[in-house]
Amino acid sequence: MEWEVVIGLEIHAQLATQSKIFSAASTAYGAEPNTQACAVDLGLPGVLPVLNEQAVVMASRFGLAIGAQVAPRSVFARKNYFYPDLPKGYQISQFELPIVGQGSIEIELEDGSSKTIGITRAHLEEDAGKSLHEDFHDMTGVDLNRAGTPLLEIVSEPDMRSPAEAVAYMKKIHSLVRYIEICDGNMQEGSFRCDANVSIRPKGQEEFGTRAELKNINSFRFVEKAIQYEIERQIDVLEGGGEVVQETRLYDSAKNETRSMRSKEEANDYRYFPDPDLLPLEVDAAFLEEVRKTLPELPDEKKHRFMKEYGLSAYDAGVLTASRELAAYYEDAASAGGDQPKLVANWVSGELAALLNKNNLDITESPVSAAMLGGLVKRIADETISGKIAKTVFEAMWNGEGDADAIIESKGLKQITDTGAIEKVIDDIIAANPAQVEQLLAGKDKLMGFFVGQVMKATQGKANPGQVNSLLREKLKQK
Repeated sequence: MEWEVVIGLEIHAQLATQSKIFSAASTAYGAEPNTQACAVDLGLPGVLPVLNEQAVVMASRFGLAIGAQVAPRSVFARKNYFYPDLPKGYQISQFELPIVGQGSIEIELEDGSSKTIGITRAHLEEDAGKSLHEDFHDMTGVDLNRAGTPLLEIVSEPDMRSPAEAVAYMKKIHSLVRYIEICDGNMQEGSFRCDANVSIRPKGQEEFGTRAELKNINSFRFVEKAIQYEIERQIDVLEGGGEVVQETRLYDSAKNETRSMRSKEEANDYRYFPDPDLLPLEVDAAFLEEVRKTLPELPDEKKHRFMKEYGLSAYDAGVLTASRELAAYYEDAASAGGDQPKLVANWVSGELAALLNKNNLDITESPVSAAMLGGLVKRIADETISGKIAKTVFEAMWNGEGDADAIIESKGLKQITDTGAIEKVIDDIIAANPAQVEQLLAGKDKLMGFFVGQVMKATQGKANPGQVNSLLREKLKQK
């Protein structure tokens, strides 16, 4: 039987506020356990939550960015469950009336096609604490520093049909929340993570299969691997005559497998009801207009502008607008590089990206500034250096030896464009290789590469390759 996978993601983006969603406690990462949990976060008697306005601003910014309606009235509810890292015995979240309604986002796939993924809703909620299972000798430690940290839970429609689509969607949301500066996207610190709902059904069937929820996955690679494993597991169960059980599963990255955690709860198991300590949240048109003014140029808008303004392909523009910082670097380099936007794009996504990846550096940490890279491209364009020599210059720039002009001057790397000088080298090489000349003239065309290589070697790579080819052909015609 042919199977079709159905995937929906619930992404938890930690909002980049300085304090928690209902208290003034700090959200800074890395503090000693239980030093950033105040009386409100702990739910001590007599305390009341106060909503952080910045969390509302950031949620509204996201809603506007995905073309969704930001609800004029939303309600906070209590989601009741009992776990050691949930000190109040309930989590404050939004249930029936979330702040952000339906929207959509377009993803690009590896084959160049695009697909629109629906977003059901995005709602505000507080994070729980963290259970620690290491170094406690058969006990569990509880760190409540994260309790009350503001989250925006972004719930997709079940529109994805492959692990690759799920990863593309997650990457697009990751890029967007960083663009609009509502989340730092740091997966290692838990600022951006997701739950994946996975089910399968016979191809052609409209009714959904029974889904399993894979909890708290914090990397793109793990999302893809976890979903792939779960698809294969569910197919094995069904083809073996069994039934898929609705449950919550944990992905173990070390063993690359999912394991059952608990049966999947329904909404009524949480006994949601409006939080009596919080008034309904009302957002008016004037507030939204002020938020709209804070939105930057969004990734898709920037991508289309790059294609139009710089003549880039959809692929190149997509790569260069993956983050605001990379896009800004490219624009600065293109401005410094003269009329060579495509060549600049090649260097940014080629040599520069390779060295950044190799050294595990972000674009903001690049030793080669945008102005320096633009200066290098200028020297390639005006034929001061060849593309090959440019790689030597770039390496020297990376190692802190100065800008392109200084390195070209100090190392004597200026390209030889003097026709007379190149002709003399060609004459010497033709004279030294009569047998190869004879074979070339007899039709062994591949030997042209040998002669070009010899000239470049003799000039230490400084001869203009175009001139070398042209002059060689002229000289050999005379034989």
